[in-house]
Amino acid sequence: MHSFSKRRSQIKNILTILIFTLLIIAIANPQIGTKMEEVKREGVDLIIAIDLSNSMLAEDIKPNRLERAKQAISKLIDNLEGDRIGLIVFAGEAYVQLPITTDYSAAKLFLATVNTDIVPTQGTEIAKAIDLSIKSFDMENGQNKAIIIITDGENHDEQAIESAEKANEVGIFVHTLGMGLSTGAPIPIYNQNGIQTGYRKDKEGNTVVSKLNENLLMQIANAGKGTYVRANNSESGLSTLFTEINKMEKKEIGTMVFTEYKDRFQWFIGLA
Repeated sequence: MHSFSKRRSQIKNILTILIFTLLIIAIANPQIGTKMEEVKREGVDLIIAIDLSNSMLAEDIKPNRLERAKQAISKLIDNLEGDRIGLIVFAGEAYVQLPITTDYSAAKLFLATVNTDIVPTQGTEIAKAIDLSIKSFDMENGQNKAIIIITDGENHDEQAIESAEKANEVGIFVHTLGMGLSTGAPIPIYNQNGIQTGYRKDKEGNTVVSKLNENLLMQIANAGKGTYVRANNSESGLSTLFTEINKMEKKEIGTMVFTEYKDRFQWFIGLA
C-alpha cells in the first residue's frame, strides 16, 4: 500500500511538471510553418541611376553632390507605397546596384554602400545608364515605368539624348535631376583619415572646376518626355520629380511575400 501511494505521488509530480512545462511553451507562443502568397499591389516601376564620377564629390551642394543625392533618394524610398524601385550606378560604365524590388529596406541598404570607388572607370556615360535601365525593366508588365538620372551632366555625348528617345519609344519616361550649381566648384581630394589635401587638377596643373551641364540634362528629359529639375542647397528636387511620377497610371503588380508564421500555442494549452 505504501509502495502504491509512493508511485501515485511520483506520477502526480511528473504530470504537474509536464503541465507546467506545456504552459510555459504555450506562453512562449510557438510558431510553426510559413507560406508564400501573392500580394497584389498597385504602383510604378522606377529606376534611379546615380552618377558616381569624381565630379559628384564637388561641394557646391552640401555636404557634396553625391551625399545630397543619396539623402534625397532615401527620403523618396520612405514615401514609396507599392512601387518597385531599382538602383543603377554609373561613371565610365553602368552597373545594376539593385534589381527592381519592393524591398525598400534592401534598397536603402544598397544605397548606403554607394560611393565613387565602386565604379572603376571614370567618366559620365549617361547613355550607358539609360540603356542598362531599359534592359532592367520587365517590359511585359505595362508601360508604368520611369527613369530618374541623377548627375551633374558633365558629358557632351549626344548619344545620351538618343538613348532617352529610345526609352520613350518603349513607354519609359526619362527624368533628370541636376546636381550642382552653374557657377561650379572644385573637386576636393581627401586622404584616408578624411583630411582634405587639395583639389583635383588637370594635366596642365590647373584646378578642375566642375559645372552643372543644365542644357544637356534638359535635352535628355525632353527626349524622354520627362521633367528636368535642378537641385540646390535648400531643395533636392527629387520630391518634384516624384510628384510627376505619381501622376502616371499605376498598374497592378503581383509580388511574392512571406506571411507570418502560424501560432501553435493552442496545441500546448490543450495538452496541458
